[in-house]
Parts: sequence; structure tokens; C-alpha cells
Amino acid sequence: VPFSLGLALFLVSLEIVLGIMLLIGYKSNFTVWSLLILIVLFTFLTFYSAYFDVVKDCGCFGDALKLTPWQSFTKDLVLLVFIIILFINKHLLKPVFLNIAQNIVVMLTIFFCVILGYYVIHHLPVKDFRPFAVGNSIQKGMEIPENAIKPVTQMIFIYEVNGIKKEFSDKQLNLIPTGAKYIDRIDKVIVEGFKPPIHDFTIEKNGKDFTTEFLNEPKVIFFLLYDLEKAEIEGLQKLNAIQVLAASKGYKVIALTGSSEKTIATFKTEYDFKFEFYFCDATALKTIERANPSIIVLKNGTITQKVHHLDSDDLIL
Repeated sequence: VPFSLGLALFLVSLEIVLGIMLLIGYKSNFTVWSLLILIVLFTFLTFYSAYFDVVKDCGCFGDALKLTPWQSFTKDLVLLVFIIILFINKHLLKPVFLNIAQNIVVMLTIFFCVILGYYVIHHLPVKDFRPFAVGNSIQKGMEIPENAIKPVTQMIFIYEVNGIKKEFSDKQLNLIPTGAKYIDRIDKVIVEGFKPPIHDFTIEKNGKDFTTEFLNEPKVIFFLLYDLEKAEIEGLQKLNAIQVLAASKGYKVIALTGSSEKTIATFKTEYDFKFEFYFCDATALKTIERANPSIIVLKNGTITQKVHHLDSDDLIL
């Protein structure tokens, strides 16, 4: 979605700034009205997300604290109650500091949010809560414990009966009337089951899976380019030099991308890339690091280094 990253940064910063404004009693009428509008909006969105199963987990706290959509909706309901109480009693909110001190605190908060947002977009997160953080083993992140909850699904058959689509479970097949027209079959999830932290990471080429092979390498570097057509030119221009240096130090170097074979061929010709490209789901690559491109160094599947292309000079090979 265009501007989604900027909008996300704005909303996160707005919540922090409004929280500080509330704590110090700054412009209480504006602050409480803003909080009320925000929480009503978020309560509606989280209910919609939970009821219609739009997303599987809430992004409120990212990977730092995982919440299901219904947990997120419950959280927003609790906040809504407290904010309504604040709204009713907003006349009781008094400034903690003098006017000039309050202005300084709010300005510093805005400045901090902008600087921190800029830094984490153009470098690495200050604290990486993702399963692909430096020091984590990808293999361990993909493991499923023996006693893990198993997924339970039910086959649902969709038939058209007298012009109306009806669903029948695999135990109701004898109820399908004669003359009904088969439309589709879906698998309905009854129990989600255990999902490992890393569940969609694969390294593929020409229909073959090379994941295990590369994760067992003692010295390997991955160039991550989730979408070649959206990659930063400055970053692309650095990759050949990094590959040459890494190869001289005994590293295997490959690129992982979610782009098509046609796009890969175009970029290999344009930039004279000498390393091989392998397919990996674009969402999985963005989970590892949103920079496009970014670079990670692994030792037997454990991530030892991870850098944004702007920080490629910090690589230690």
C-alpha cells in the first residue's frame, strides 16, 4: 500500500506524543479528544479484524508482544473505558509544568519519535524481537516440538442447491441433494495448532529446495532483495564488491528474492551480478529485514551479522 510505512510511523509517533501530553496535562481538551477518536477508530478496526478474521495477529506491539485479534480488541475495549472516564473528567486534568516547560517536553518527544523512526528505517531496529535476530538459529526457529498442539481441519464442500451456495462438511455428504452442482472444496481450520516462529522461510530454485544445504554452510552470506524492482539502486551497486570480498574470505554468497525469473534475468544483466539468485517468499524476507537490499551472515544456520545496505561497510568478514 503506498505511503503505508509513513502512515505507520505517523500513527506510532502520534500515540507516543499524545501519551506524553496526557501525562503532563498538556492541552488536555485537544489531547483527550484525540485519544477518544483514536481509540474508537482502533476499537472498530480490531473488532473488524477479529470478527472477519482479516489478520491472524495484532501488530500493536509487533514481535515484542504477540496478541491475537480478539486479545487486541479486548485491550482496546479496556482502553476505551478509561479514555471515556478521562473524557468525562477532562476538566480535572491540570498541567504538571509551566507552559514553556510543557512545550519543550512535547517538542522533544516529537523530535525523539522522528529521529528514532528515521534511524530504524535506515538502519537496524534498536532491539530486534523478530525470530531472525542476530544470534538466533534459523533451524531452531523452524522446529516443531513433539508435544506441540496439532492443527485440526475440516473439509467443507460447497454445492449450489437451487441457485444457492450451501456448505456441507465431510460428515454431511449424504445430505447433498440429487442434482446439486459442485462448486469448491475448502479446509476449515478448527484448531490452529502450533506454528513455529519461522514457518515460511525456504530457499528454492527450479523447483528444488536448498534450505537445509545452505543453512548447514559454515560460512554463507545472503543478499536479501524481497522485490528487485523496488530495491535501492545504491544498495544494488554495492553487492558485487561485497561478493568478491566475501568469496576471497571463503564465503558462499547467494541472493534471495521474491521476484520472478524474468525480473532476475533483467537485473543480472543490468548490474552484471555474478552470484546466484534463489527464490524465497517476499514476506519472509521482509520479516528478516525490511531494507531492500540487506545482508545477513550465517554460520551453520545461526545469524551472526545483519546489516542494512547503508551500513554494508560495517560487515566483518
